[in-house]
Amino acid sequence: MKIIKKNFKNNKFLYYLKGFFSLIIPNVIFKNNLESLLKSVPNNRLNYIKKRVNYYNRLENKILLNDTWPKLSDLKIKKKGKTYFFDTYSITKYFTQSLKANFLFGDINYVPKEVSFVKSRPINAKNKNSIILKLNKVRHFLYVNDIIPIEKKKDILFGRAAVHQRQRINFYTKYFNNPYCDLGQINTGTKHDQWFKKKVSIDYHLKHKFILCIEGNDVASNLKWVMSSNSVAVMPKPKFESWFMEATLIPNFHYIEIKDDYSDLNDRLEYYIKNLDKLKEISSNANNYVNQFRDENDEKIISLLVMEKFFNFSGQKKSSINFFS
Repeated sequence: MKIIKKNFKNNKFLYYLKGFFSLIIPNVIFKNNLESLLKSVPNNRLNYIKKRVNYYNRLENKILLNDTWPKLSDLKIKKKGKTYFFDTYSITKYFTQSLKANFLFGDINYVPKEVSFVKSRPINAKNKNSIILKLNKVRHFLYVNDIIPIEKKKDILFGRAAVHQRQRINFYTKYFNNPYCDLGQINTGTKHDQWFKKKVSIDYHLKHKFILCIEGNDVASNLKWVMSSNSVAVMPKPKFESWFMEATLIPNFHYIEIKDDYSDLNDRLEYYIKNLDKLKEISSNANNYVNQFRDENDEKIISLLVMEKFFNFSGQKKSSINFFS
């Protein structure tokens, strides 16, 4: 099968250029635009926008302000985590910089002791302390334009990943030599370097009907682009979620679900190899799910409202819009 090689990676140079350029624009320009942006939600989108805002920010009652939280103006670029800073600043720049909030950057797979803005959180309906922002999006929010029809893809589960978390080690132990799988560990210096294979491009992944999406430290970072393709994600039910709202994904509708111990993998793959129409439906459903994150205007307004709600509920800012009552 001949494939025209494509570069599906987000352009980091342009991302950083845009980020650094935004730093030289006075905050007052963004702050003056905040109210008009928040009021720009059309009536026919209002319920959808509210639903997502309340999904990311689950606060239902007023909270006490912690004086030890840093001011927005205290957020600075550090050697590590530049993408977290720029993604956060793209929202905080619209607000008064003396407002306070707690931010936890990185792979957050626990419930914070106090209300904090995070990239990821454990899937737990009672967790109100983790407020999700769209962070590290240059890595996580990547989409593909897949030109290969699923019927022309190989009947193989393909996977390339750094393998050092227990769940990934367990999967590779069970299925590295499985005839339905083409697996490879891209990191070395482990007790299982016999699994090592070189990294391959995304377009090479797309030759296969099934792509493995097992969580690492938190969410599976490849899940977004896999669900935007004509291939289908194979994974256990997610335990962590991000801006992608992984907890709302429906098993065997948006992805192929396997058991936590992976024992039913062969049966699941054999079933969908024999039932191509059902596999196509999952791929189509996944594509439709991904499409809701492609509207940059919606994404920006939702992000602003998530933060606006926090400042409103922490008593730091009275919202100029009747949105949270």
